Amino acid sequence: MTLQAVDIIIFILFFMVVISLGLWKRRQDESSEGYFLAGRNLPWWIIGVSIVAANISTEQFVGMAGQSAGNIGLAVSGWQLIGAIAIILVAFFFLPRFLRAGIYTMPEYLEYRYSPLTRALMSFATVIIYACVTIVAVLYSGGLTLQTIFGIPLHYGIWGIAFIAAIYTTWGGLSSVAWADLVQGGALLIGGLITFFIGLHAVNGWSSFVSHNAERLHMILPLDHPELPWAVLIGGMWIPNLYYTGLNQFIVQRTLAAKNLRQGQYGIIFAAALWLLVPFAIVMPGIISHQLYADQLTGTDQAYPMLIRNLIPIGLRGFIFAAISGAVISSLASMLNSASTIFTIDLYARYLNPKSSPHRQVKIGRIMTLVFLVIGCILAPFLIDPRFKGVFSFIQEFQGYLSPGIVAVFIFGFIFKRAPALAGEAALLLSAPIYGFFHWLYASVPYLHRMLWTFAILNLIMLGITLLKPLKEPINLPVKQNYSTKIELSIFIPGILVILLVLTFFIIFR
Repeated sequence: MTLQAVDIIIFILFFMVVISLGLWKRRQDESSEGYFLAGRNLPWWIIGVSIVAANISTEQFVGMAGQSAGNIGLAVSGWQLIGAIAIILVAFFFLPRFLRAGIYTMPEYLEYRYSPLTRALMSFATVIIYACVTIVAVLYSGGLTLQTIFGIPLHYGIWGIAFIAAIYTTWGGLSSVAWADLVQGGALLIGGLITFFIGLHAVNGWSSFVSHNAERLHMILPLDHPELPWAVLIGGMWIPNLYYTGLNQFIVQRTLAAKNLRQGQYGIIFAAALWLLVPFAIVMPGIISHQLYADQLTGTDQAYPMLIRNLIPIGLRGFIFAAISGAVISSLASMLNSASTIFTIDLYARYLNPKSSPHRQVKIGRIMTLVFLVIGCILAPFLIDPRFKGVFSFIQEFQGYLSPGIVAVFIFGFIFKRAPALAGEAALLLSAPIYGFFHWLYASVPYLHRMLWTFAILNLIMLGITLLKPLKEPINLPVKQNYSTKIELSIFIPGILVILLVLTFFIIFR
């Protein structure tokens, strides 16, 4: 597919708006709170759209759509729909605790609840995951999309995406990222829905699409399915979803930057509602691509790019190109900002230079943003190796080494007030070895089952340590902002409505 002059103009104008808005909305104060948390001044609608933009990237456009074109079909939407329920639970039960403590990062909370070592362990693990897994995957999937659609060489696409993301992320911090996400988040959802409706037209409408893909339009798969058996919907899928929506810095950082608790909770529920569009904007187009071009696909990760290359007309190509590029850039910017936040606040300012000034911390944050970006660009081309089984599986499999331990530490700490520091430290240290053992011994078992086994064992270990060496007194966490942990009716009702919509979708496409 080639871009005409009008497409190129639309693409350039789009990113001129994105970069200009990001730089214009950057906070002028050079404090740590101003750079890393936008001065804790984000409204709910910015938070909601920014969460969606950070979440939906080419790892979804490429990876999730690819799995829908493979042997999973519509059931891959379960990730986003269960995630919508999980993030609402985060709004109800997690966010009040985090905002009361006034934290910058998720690892910081673990120091208050357990010990400095738990904070250091989670910080180090999170930085490694960002630098070597998530940033790498986003850069690769973005480069692959540009290569498939436009023939741009993979490494050129990767470095080009990195350059655009670096401009406003390095300069403006979270405030720039969040405001740029407002444009990019809207564009990626609109672009995805446009692609869906054009695809429906190409397969002669909804009725034809449903009848032709009847076997792929099921949310609940057989118990013996090799990747997403129905049992994971009530078991293992909750672990990565709770980690991703409630304990993953690059998602939660937006809510930590909220003006107040209510704005943060409304923002989360708004994001959950927008996630209900993902099956239509991303997953079903992947199924349509398989219906139209199954004989042309050399790999399932090419499904969505193939659909765009063959169906999108001149005039819309520039917008779709910009929307897809914006999707990867918004997610990349969010991950870079969060990785630099954790490195600076939890490692540099805590251990390497405790007396560093806020200005120095912001400078280090900018430097590390560029360092993480370069690492990602170097590693990204290696994901073309088929051993990684597609970008979506690559992300989930490798995060499985850490997410069970992180979820166990937080939830166990919420429930058991006398759990000692050793319990948290043990869970974080043992998560990777236990999951790695199951990965080695039961490689053919769905990784979500292995996550659940790891999570269960870690909780048993933490329970045993707590019974043997309980704290004499419950931990008193700091209260920097006096927010109530009770769920207000104005938050509860819209949250429950979104959950009911998710359940309705499961029933319709069961």
